[in-house]
Amino acid sequence: MNSKEKRELSEADICAKFITPAIIDAGWDEMKQIRREVTLTPGPIVVRGNVSSRNKNKKKFADYVLSWEPGVPIGVVEAKDNNHTVSHGLQQALGYAEILEVPSAFSSNGDAFASHNKVPTPGEDIETEFPFALFPPPQELWRRYKQFHGIEDEAEKLVVQPYHEDPSGKEPRYYQVDAINRTVEAVASGQRRVLLVMATGTGKTYTTFQIIWRLWKGGVVKRILFLADRNILVDQTLVNDFKPFGSVMTKIKNRKIDPAYEIYLGLYQAITGPAEEDKIFKSVSPEFFDMIVIDECHRGSAADDAAWREILDYFSGAVQVGLTATPKETKYVSNITYFGEPVYTYSLKQGIEDGFLAPYKVVRIDIDKDIHGWTPPPGMKDDLGQEIEQREYNQKDMDRILVLNQRTKLVANRVMQYLRATDTFSKTIIFCEDIDHAERMRAAIVNAAGQLALDNPKYVMRITGDSIEGKAELDNFIDPESRFPVIATTSELLTTGVDAKTCKLIVLDKTITSMTVFKQIIGRGTRIDEENGKWFFTIMDFKKATELFRDPDFDGEPVVIYEPDDDDGPVPPDPPPDDGDGEDDGGDEGGEGTRKIRVSGVPVSIIAERIEYIGPDGDLITESYKDFTRKQIQSEYASLDQFLYRWNGAKKKQAIIEELEEHGIVLANLAEEVGKEYGDFDLICHIAYGQPPLTRKERASNVKKRNYFTKYGEQAKGVLTALLDKYADEGIGTLESAKVLRLDPFKTMGTPVEIINDIFGGKDGYENAIQELEQELFRQDQTA
Repeated sequence: MNSKEKRELSEADICAKFITPAIIDAGWDEMKQIRREVTLTPGPIVVRGNVSSRNKNKKKFADYVLSWEPGVPIGVVEAKDNNHTVSHGLQQALGYAEILEVPSAFSSNGDAFASHNKVPTPGEDIETEFPFALFPPPQELWRRYKQFHGIEDEAEKLVVQPYHEDPSGKEPRYYQVDAINRTVEAVASGQRRVLLVMATGTGKTYTTFQIIWRLWKGGVVKRILFLADRNILVDQTLVNDFKPFGSVMTKIKNRKIDPAYEIYLGLYQAITGPAEEDKIFKSVSPEFFDMIVIDECHRGSAADDAAWREILDYFSGAVQVGLTATPKETKYVSNITYFGEPVYTYSLKQGIEDGFLAPYKVVRIDIDKDIHGWTPPPGMKDDLGQEIEQREYNQKDMDRILVLNQRTKLVANRVMQYLRATDTFSKTIIFCEDIDHAERMRAAIVNAAGQLALDNPKYVMRITGDSIEGKAELDNFIDPESRFPVIATTSELLTTGVDAKTCKLIVLDKTITSMTVFKQIIGRGTRIDEENGKWFFTIMDFKKATELFRDPDFDGEPVVIYEPDDDDGPVPPDPPPDDGDGEDDGGDEGGEGTRKIRVSGVPVSIIAERIEYIGPDGDLITESYKDFTRKQIQSEYASLDQFLYRWNGAKKKQAIIEELEEHGIVLANLAEEVGKEYGDFDLICHIAYGQPPLTRKERASNVKKRNYFTKYGEQAKGVLTALLDKYADEGIGTLESAKVLRLDPFKTMGTPVEIINDIFGGKDGYENAIQELEQELFRQDQTA
């Protein structure tokens, strides 16, 4: 094949004819070791207004992932067609190698390979080019991988222990593979304490299952204890991710550890307690469990008397794995001090950037009495007739010390206003200061919801630790199939561990100073639920809690900041009382023992409201969908002339629409804001370049008025007139699809083949007629 012919080949042809054969010839097993066209990330979701779309332009898609064994990737190859240089795809391959944590990256254009080796031998170049015949065999890439991750030969057997294969075909995502492999490799290398940091909603429990499965099947551990601090977490794990363990698995209950099983799931509360007789974990020997997994380990303190710490100390010989979304790192408390540095971290920011987690928009609402404060007039009494202390009350006092009934009513009305404008059945969690506040908010929502609450008394429920009725509805709240309850008011119970995939609105009417608590609350909304149309969520903030988004620690790397002096011990001390970083920040018990000042009749109002979105750099920005669209279109086409040149030159206008979608612009979504009667062309010209828009019907009418059809016979004129009507009703996509000819009124004119061949003289004639019709539709001498 000469070079000219080679340059005419597509990328897929280059792969099939040159790259794949070269890799196979080097000794790679095509079925077990070579994976083609692997989607690593789906691309982030872009949110503007009440609409969202995936930015497919940022999708990460590897042409080849090379594995030593299934689930153990050791190299990536990026392919390009022959119009590119050999090393053109190497930077892209390196990006994939980075997230897969592999040391070998390659690129090829069909002429040779370019290589980047992160573990070169002395005197060896990091980057080289070589002919196809010299592509390295699997053993060489495996050697590099072992060196890169510090894996000794004796650890190899466990490191390649197979994953559990799900009958449904479910496979772990790239970051789950990274987390599983790093943990198994750490244990295989003799590490006994392992910390995994993974954002809420990224599948920590499924990841844990695969880790346990591989270590269990590899014979390294026989009895495993999985500890959680919420009953619902244990129950969800039992019936979902851990189900394949079947009959060897049990839930610890009736305060008894039955030695007949191998996998034990339990609550801290079920195996320990303040009294010595409560500590049933001591009923078995310290060697009973080979492995302990602590879910959400940030919720304990690393202090000696924390529940999980006591259990871990008892079973100190076991492999101990801590799972958390938010490592607790303060001056006094450190999980990292106990477990060591995380073997793997997958952050909320990365999850949103990859497109595995739902992005958020923030609605910040300022209330006058919160911002300006409120001082009661001298001698003013509360609703119980008690004189109110003469001082200024501000945002931190609201609903903790001072209850302004009109404020609660205002918040409830604003929540319902938002839901009525979007979807009154969007699952919503309202975080309140304490149980009393959660109950008052429930009542205020009932009144604001009106008929919705009358039609179903469970439209809103208070779900707090003390409410049997509320807790009984928790399963229904998180079940996507269950419509009610729609709104849950709470203070602490729903901050953690509850898998509410369909939650679309989080309301913060709670003072939050703890970054750990804040991250956990935000985590209630980060799960994507495609089946139920949940792509993003909204945070409505009445108490400036979202200022924590601007804190550099919000998504930073965890760092131990406990700095002992020479005379201090190595273990961080207990935090002093009320250190402000505890989990009881306005908790379910908070405020219950304090007499609150309740005042009716004090008017309150909203003085400011703004909406912010996640920008391309991950920071919050204030921008409308129109502004976002304008910037994106202008980045692609700097001027109206450039756009018109591209539009008029495109054989299929739909191709331009699809290109814009890759930049996160969905014109159908934009039409929701501007007007559904406008076509894609007018939406683009109007939003990006300020041109007066014409509706589709106006454009179609203008063409008909110009007697454009006189050049065609009656039959062709009938087809083109009907196509114009279809455009007026449905848009450019319908006009350019040949499938439209199967619909009315075309069915009465003949089959699609008859219309194209007999009326227009063949495919070329028909396509030319469509293009000429489009030129008439989008002529620039028309005015709105």
